[in-house]
Amino acid sequence: MFILSVFGFVVFIYSVVIHEVSHGLAAQALGDDTARLLGRLSLNPLKHVDIFGSLILPLILLVSGSPFVFGYAKPVPYNPNNLRDQKYGPIKVALAGPASNIFLALVFGGMLRFFPESLPATLAPELFAIIVAVNLVLAVFNLFPIPPLDGHWVLVTLLPDKFYAFKSFLYRYSIFIFLLFLIIIYPFAYPIVPWLFKLITGIGF
Repeated sequence: MFILSVFGFVVFIYSVVIHEVSHGLAAQALGDDTARLLGRLSLNPLKHVDIFGSLILPLILLVSGSPFVFGYAKPVPYNPNNLRDQKYGPIKVALAGPASNIFLALVFGGMLRFFPESLPATLAPELFAIIVAVNLVLAVFNLFPIPPLDGHWVLVTLLPDKFYAFKSFLYRYSIFIFLLFLIIIYPFAYPIVPWLFKLITGIGF
């Protein structure tokens, strides 16, 4: 249904925006005001939208009937040198994005699971399901430990210094590793999304 596709696209845009703003809020809470000073702690999509990553790429995937849709926004900048927690601060900032998507999925999924009778019968359950699905995709996708995804900060922060060569390799060839991930790895990992969807909502994907 056309209206559901449009709604899904809008949900995607705002979920990505909330994801990025969460990074900035986490950095601010840890002592860095870069995002605030640059006006990036805003829910205005125009502040965050990347023309290709936020609009063209997800639209292409939607129109082509791809089983999964993903994209990205302009990263919210922050200065890790300003963080009070120099050791684990980058991890906290990185995980704030996926955490915001998981929170949204739990809230709307919880409504579907525990309060279905309170939702208007027309479209509301389907709309809530779209919100849950989109946010689960964003969370799972971004948790993979591959640059530029959020999960890579966990990997490079926790790896001992003796793995410096591996870290350098990861960044030097990040674009090729990322494309390999998109083409080969992510399609096999994607089934975790329907599994999480059913776990949260109690209904099939």
